[in-house]
Amino acid sequence: MGGKFVSFAEVDVERMGKKKVEEPTVSVESAVNTPVTSGFTTPAGASTPKDEPESFELTIIPTGNYTTAPPAALPDNPKKQRRVELTSFCALLWCIFMEGWNDAEDAFSQIGYTTVSMIFVLNCIGFVFGATANIKLVQKLGFGASMVIGAVSQLIAYCIQAPAPPFPVFAMALLFSGFGIALQNAGAIVFVINLRNSSPKMGVLQACYGLGALTSPLVATKFSAMPHWSYHYLVSLGGAFVNVIVLCLVFRFEHMDAILRKSGQVVHDNRNSPSGNLYSQVFRLKVVHLLAFFALTYVGTEVTIGGWIVTFVIQQRGGGTSSGYLSSGFFAGLAVGRLVLLWFNKLIGERRVVFLYTGCCIVLEITIWFVPSLIQNAIAVAFVGFLLGPIYPIITNVAGRLVPHWLLNGAVGWIGGFGQMGSALLPFITGVISSKYGVSSLQPLIVAALSLMLLLWAAVPPDVRRSE
Repeated sequence: MGGKFVSFAEVDVERMGKKKVEEPTVSVESAVNTPVTSGFTTPAGASTPKDEPESFELTIIPTGNYTTAPPAALPDNPKKQRRVELTSFCALLWCIFMEGWNDAEDAFSQIGYTTVSMIFVLNCIGFVFGATANIKLVQKLGFGASMVIGAVSQLIAYCIQAPAPPFPVFAMALLFSGFGIALQNAGAIVFVINLRNSSPKMGVLQACYGLGALTSPLVATKFSAMPHWSYHYLVSLGGAFVNVIVLCLVFRFEHMDAILRKSGQVVHDNRNSPSGNLYSQVFRLKVVHLLAFFALTYVGTEVTIGGWIVTFVIQQRGGGTSSGYLSSGFFAGLAVGRLVLLWFNKLIGERRVVFLYTGCCIVLEITIWFVPSLIQNAIAVAFVGFLLGPIYPIITNVAGRLVPHWLLNGAVGWIGGFGQMGSALLPFITGVISSKYGVSSLQPLIVAALSLMLLLWAAVPPDVRRSE
């Protein structure tokens, strides 16, 4: 491409029509190839060599940071954009539904306290490994490929568990499911954070987790009385297979930015983001660790209640075989709360409402502790789920506003992975203590964990807009 010159003759023509000369501008691409004569002015009356065109310095427009994709990269059809957004969001809803389905399955394994606790530990190890590997996988392979890898890992786990192999083999399958769910969880949350009007969509996304956790025990209860109790993992296998196919067809192994552009979303330009190791950048953020410890306590409390309340009611309140539905009631409350309380979260403010919900949960758990009534305990457990439900979406919303966008994928992955450690740590502690002192120790542990949540949330910085 040849350079562009602006002669004084052309400038004089402009002066005849305007009192003020506007400084000409050119695109960056043109300016780079334009010969420039800087710092030189032709004196009045001086002649200019005819073989050398007179020129002056052009001002290059700064590139800046584009917060949206170039117009040419966006589809022209708004209906197509809306369809891409809706299809992507629905695919993620099913993905998170399968995550909730997986997390609620293990509560019905009829084995000892400590052995049950090891199930949580192995699942946690897989989840933490997935959360750690997530940053590199997304960086190298992209969002779409990472999601499919996670879905395939979950599928492999169900293939191993369905034939009811010896317990060590059965438990090792949880490493695959934990790894796969970690990749899908981080990817889904970051994608939804980047959508317009993300807060209510995050509530809907996390409500699907509660819906999956509600449905899974209902199916598992039907199979628990059968000789081949593990066959309910065939249902899980079918759901996981659908998940793999949907993620392949919808995201087509593409990068997240490309999918967001197709749906007409705002896409941040990370070209001017600080260089260096992403792991070290994430781990230097204090807010990431505060949210991670809060998530650990929250997830541990949630999983402990959902996994141990049935045992507590059977042994302490004389519940029968139908007591398994208490766990479903808890997860039903979890799903409903994430949808119904969206308006209340906005009205009160997400930061303040966490204090309110947690305080109410403490009061309800104390009533379960001291009121020996099966009906009262069942109602209280459902309301605890209802109030705990909105808290996890709030964690991810706050992370989206406090963490720089180029670190968001790694930060959310780590918060989720570290939080998943709570799903192993607190149930494991509960199992060990229950083996020695009985399951009556469950409620004091839950009350203590909820109190710790209040302290950790108070340490999280005020909710401000994310620095870009």
